[in-house]
Formats: sequence, structure tokens, C-alpha cells
Amino acid sequence: MTSALDLLKRRIAASGPVTVAEFMRVALAERGVGYYATRDPLGAAGDFITAPEISQMFGELIGLWCVDAWERAGAPDPFLLVELGPGRGTLMADALRAAKVRPAFLTAVRLHLVEISRPLRAAQEQRLGGFHPLWHDDLTTLPEGPALIVGNEFLDALPIHQFQMTEQGWRERGIDLSNEALIWTLLPPGPQLGLLQAAHKRAKPSEIAEVCPAALSLAGAIGARMVEEGIAALFIDYGSAASAIGGSLQAVKAHQFCDPLAEVGTADLTAHVDFAAIAGAAREAGARIHGAVAQAAFLETLGIRTRAALLSAKAGEGDRAAIAQGMARLIDPRQMGSLFKVLAIAHPDLQELAGFP
Repeated sequence: MTSALDLLKRRIAASGPVTVAEFMRVALAERGVGYYATRDPLGAAGDFITAPEISQMFGELIGLWCVDAWERAGAPDPFLLVELGPGRGTLMADALRAAKVRPAFLTAVRLHLVEISRPLRAAQEQRLGGFHPLWHDDLTTLPEGPALIVGNEFLDALPIHQFQMTEQGWRERGIDLSNEALIWTLLPPGPQLGLLQAAHKRAKPSEIAEVCPAALSLAGAIGARMVEEGIAALFIDYGSAASAIGGSLQAVKAHQFCDPLAEVGTADLTAHVDFAAIAGAAREAGARIHGAVAQAAFLETLGIRTRAALLSAKAGEGDRAAIAQGMARLIDPRQMGSLFKVLAIAHPDLQELAGFP
């Protein structure tokens, strides 16, 4: 059976080195062989764990945020509730359970899930089948109408281009083939060089800058949709609130960092999100931007400590410890609290959204 590694080797042998973006696209998303397209990577037996799997409180607070945003937007009925990369459906199941506080919200929901993994679609069907979700490979097939869009750890897996400053100027990092092994190389820069932010242009020789055309295109499209159709999109991911110099591409397998070129198609590949660039793309489309704020500040403003206290009051000693540990992992600045940021892209009339100053 052809693997993502075999496919990349053939393409490089036939056409020459590939960019980091093409490498990521094949390794993660190529139909039939890509990492996300072929497996369930979540949990202790997988490669990584995300916030919804750490604590039910995360999804519950996102659900309440969605209800609040929907009400602020005039409670449209019907509306699309969309999750990008829903994993096993844990976040959305917790969110919809919390949303029972507003029965009209659940009546108005039309659930749509953007997911390329067939194994994960099966898990989502098991958890969310009662809401009759419709699945999409990308946002282009979503129907028209007001929408609430949620993307937790979705942007970090979109393909990036890396540029390295040299004594002769910018070069693009790529992947070549040597003696049947993948190796790093430098290429003439492609047109994506034009997406570098002002902060990147202060780079010194050997320093790396990253841009993500896919994320910028997505932000622009969502921004335009918010202007035309209404409500908001919420993104939670790790990265910087300001554009910065530095390479952040990483691979994770079995909860351990590994060589991105050594585990092609069998390890998760991600890069830090440039929230400033994403906000700029959505703002150019006419949308209102809220954030980015630290995940800790967002969740604490939404009431995670109160929710933890309510859960703990009804729990046994072991469960109380798990509740406290889950909350700490989500909001402790030494864990996810500071590294993870939250950004909302909204209709221009939504001047205030919960969780944002």
C-alpha cells in the first residue's frame, strides 16, 4: 500500500524538492494516506490530547459562549453551528449539553462538521447523531445562513511556508531526497514571500519566518461570511498574539516530539498560529475582531472556576482531584493558559462578545 512517505518520495524524484507547505499537506491530509485522513490520533493511546478531552468544562463553556453570541446576534432561527476538525465530537457534545439552558438554541441549530478523517467521522456520528450532523471536507460546501463556527486546534495543522534569511536574502525552506531519505534544503522563494509581516522583515541571517496562506484565506473567507450572513467564529489554538520571527514546525508521535522527516504520515505536524496575521485578514474582509486573548483569561471570564466548584460539590474525592487537575491544565500559564490564545471573528455589529475585554 502506498504511504504518505512513498508518495512524497515519488513526487520529489519526479519534480524536485517540495515546500514545507506541500510536505505538510501530503503528510497530513492527502486522501487515503495522510495522517488526519486515516486515523483517530487522540487520547492516551494516540499521539496527543486536546482541551475537550482534558475536561468537560472546556466544551461546556464554549457551548455557553455560543448561546450568548447567538442571543447577542438576535437569536436567528435557523442557524448553522459549525465545528472545524471536531475530533471525536467531545467538544460539541459537551457544548450542546450545556446549551440545554436555552432550548430555543437547540431547536434552531443546524449542525455541520468539517472533517476529513473517516474514523473520526464515525466517532462524531456516535456522539452527535441525535443532532443529524452534515459533514464537509472543507467550508466551501457549507450552506448559506448565519453561522457560529468553532475551531479548536484547527489552524495549527494548516500548511505553512517557511522562509530563512541568508546572507543573500530570503530563501524558502523545502524538502529534498538524498539516498532515499528526506532532507532539508533551501529553495528560491515562492510568491508566498509576499505574505511576510512587518515583524518578519527584521530577520537576521539563519532566522526563520513562517506564513500560512491557508489560514489567511480561511480567515478572509470567514470574515466575509460574517459580514454577509452574521454571527461569529471562535478559534482556540496555540501561538502568538503578535507576528514574530522563529520556526515552530513540530512533529508529535505517542505524546513525544520527533523528527518531522522521520515519521511522515504517522506523526502529527503543527506550527504556531500567527493570530495577528489571521486577525488582519479577517479585518480586511470587513469583520469585527475580538482578541486574541490568553486561554486562561477567556475561560476564567466565562466562569471556569465557578463551574469547577459546582462539579466538585457533587463529586467524590477522586473526581474532585481530576476536576482540579483539568482546570489547572487549561488555565495554568505554565501549561495551556498562556500559550493558547482565543480569537473571535464576528459581524461588525457584534461589538461585545463574552470572554473578551
